[in-house]
Amino acid sequence: MQPDFTFAQFQTMTPLGAGNIWAYLLDHYADRITVKRRKPALENLERIFNATFKLANDVGFRAMNLRDLCQETGLSMGGLYGYISNKDQLAEMIGDVVRHATHQVPLLFDTIADPLDRLEALIRSSIYISEILQPWFYFVYMDSRVLQPELRHAAKRSELYVQSLFAEVIVRLPSRPPGSADLLASHLMATFQDWYVKRWKYRAADVTPDQFAGSAVRMMRGYLAIPAL
Repeated sequence: MQPDFTFAQFQTMTPLGAGNIWAYLLDHYADRITVKRRKPALENLERIFNATFKLANDVGFRAMNLRDLCQETGLSMGGLYGYISNKDQLAEMIGDVVRHATHQVPLLFDTIADPLDRLEALIRSSIYISEILQPWFYFVYMDSRVLQPELRHAAKRSELYVQSLFAEVIVRLPSRPPGSADLLASHLMATFQDWYVKRWKYRAADVTPDQFAGSAVRMMRGYLAIPAL
């Protein structure tokens, strides 16, 4: 696989995207979800999580409650309990989707040997998966601070895992600028986090995922290709 793949190409190979995310949740939490008719279950999961993201943006996840969710989705409280019994379970499932995506996507590029090429693939895929799952990534970034401690720690571990992947590639560069690989990886993380946290800015400027990824990659290559002094 070439490291300069496009967003359209990534959408055909991503292990988790808009087309299968509800099936993933339904199968992964089959022991918790009591609704067994698959088609309505998939439809209601989509309705529940889309409503959760809307309410979290409008009033904040801490302030919203299950009654708000019932009103937004049109489900009864009993119907909602067929999928979740409290807000913590919602947050857990959202965090799980982000963790699953960030752990599975890098596996696509294990065969890329050149460190800069591998780093480009990781950057592009991080930007593209956060575009596909933007509300999920945004929620974890913005609302994890109001979650229960164990869920907050899980969100932090997920971010540090991705940062460690970047750092592991950076230390393999035959020559690079001086400085901590972890700190350089953190800068790369901040770049693609800006993409999904401040989508409004790039939407207003009519910047596409491919344009943003291309710019981030050129910046990375231009800096990391500088020989160490």
